[in-house]
Formats: sequence, C-alpha cells, structure tokens
Amino acid sequence: MRSTLRRGRDLVFWGLCLLALAIVIVPSLAIIASLLQQSAPALNAHLLTATTASNGLQNAILGSGLLMVGILVVAGPVGIAGGIYLAEFASPTRGGILRLGYETLAGVPSIVIGFVGYIVLDQEFHWGFSLLAAILALSAIVLPYVVKTTEVALMQVPATLRDAAIALGLPRVTILRRALLPPAIPGIASGLVVALAIAVGETAPLLYTVGFTDQNPTLTLFQHPIGYLTYVVYLNATLPTQLEHEVAGAAGLVILAMILVLIGVGRLVGRRAVRYAAQLPT
Repeated sequence: MRSTLRRGRDLVFWGLCLLALAIVIVPSLAIIASLLQQSAPALNAHLLTATTASNGLQNAILGSGLLMVGILVVAGPVGIAGGIYLAEFASPTRGGILRLGYETLAGVPSIVIGFVGYIVLDQEFHWGFSLLAAILALSAIVLPYVVKTTEVALMQVPATLRDAAIALGLPRVTILRRALLPPAIPGIASGLVVALAIAVGETAPLLYTVGFTDQNPTLTLFQHPIGYLTYVVYLNATLPTQLEHEVAGAAGLVILAMILVLIGVGRLVGRRAVRYAAQLPT
C-alpha cells in the first residue's frame, strides 16, 4: 500500500515537472517555428550582403554586433568591479546603499533611460544620434544584472577557499585572483550573457540615442546613427508588404541566433574556468 502511494506521488511529481518543462519549451519552439515559416523566403545570401535599403540586414547585423561589443567593454568591467566590491570589500552599510541604487536602476523602464540619454547626451552634450550614447544607455540598463550576478557568484564560492587563503597570509588581491575568481567565472559569464541578451533585444532606448540609418556602421562615436536588428523588426512588422514582413521575421531569427551564440560562448568560458579552478594547487 505504501509503495503504491509512493509510486503515485512520484508519478504526480514527474508529471508536474514535465508540464513545467512543456510550458517553457513549447512557446519557445512555437516562436522559432513561426519565425522560420515567416522568414523562409527571405533567408538567402542577399540578406547578409545587402543593407536595409535593399531589404537586407547587413548594416543591422553589424550595428547590433558593434553595440554588443561596446556594452561588453563598458558594462562588463564596471559591473564585474562593482560586484567584486560589494562581495568582498564594501561595509554592510555602504553595501546596502549601493544595492538599493542598482536595484532601483534595474526597475527604471528602458524607454526612460533612453529618454534621459537623449536629453543629456544627444542634446546637452551635443553628441547627436551617436554610437557612444547608445552604448552608455544600454550599459546603464544591463549594469545591475552584471553587478548582481558577479556578487552572487563570489558569495557562492565555498568559504573554505577564502579561509584557507587567509590562513596562508595571502594578500586580498591574490586571494581574489587565485582563489575566488576562478570558481566564480561561470556565474559571472552567465551574468554577461544575460546582460547582452537583454541589450540585443532593446529598441526604445536606441530610438532616442542612436536613431537609425541604412548605411553600414562605422567606429565614429558622435553624430553618426547606426542600424540595428530590433528596429527592423519594429518597423517592418508594421509595413504592409509581404517582403517587409519576411525581412522582419529574418531579423528576429538573427537576434535569436545571436543569443544562442552568446549562451554557447558563456558555457564554453564557464567550462574553461571550472577546469582552470580544478588545476589550481590546493
């Protein structure tokens, strides 16, 4: 009787697990299938070799990639440094104030950050529609996620590693570099992947800060708009022709592909970091 009851509970539990998995996977697969069906006629070499002026995506892909690199350069070091400071150096009072600050920033709508960037950077500083204004606006949006994941990753490092390093009399910087950061890198990499995935899907702040152009992007930081994929999805989905809808679907598919590449790179970095941490002398 008890074994039958236990078996029934196990079946209910695993059934609920499968249901939860289906709730996550089925909508994702439906979105991918819908994008593939809509964009199939537009998936050809022309999409990668022509700009949006000729119903291609070359300038939008290059622009989105350039924005991601800029965010990685700006938000990556600042966010990781902030997380390290909160986890290892900040006093409880100062840490609480800083956490309140970045949690508040995380709750600000992205369109508000874009509007502030437009007023301050584009207008007051006379940057115009510019690459740097867009990078700073997107970095402000994703910075709280990088700080939080870095802090959590460091806090989850086993206390024995920290205690052993302190007992050996190692300097705090050496403890951080040799004992704490290597096992925390997978979590930090995951935070960077989430931040870049959020940034690559933003549209509203870019409309305010960088505008849009059909030309290929350059490294000019000021007075030079660029193209990006989310604008193509936003605009072409509202236009009447079938070809424009196909290009919008293709742009959405490219965004998904970029996110998958980011996830793959993040996992690769995490595995390398785990192997490196395992090789450290104990």
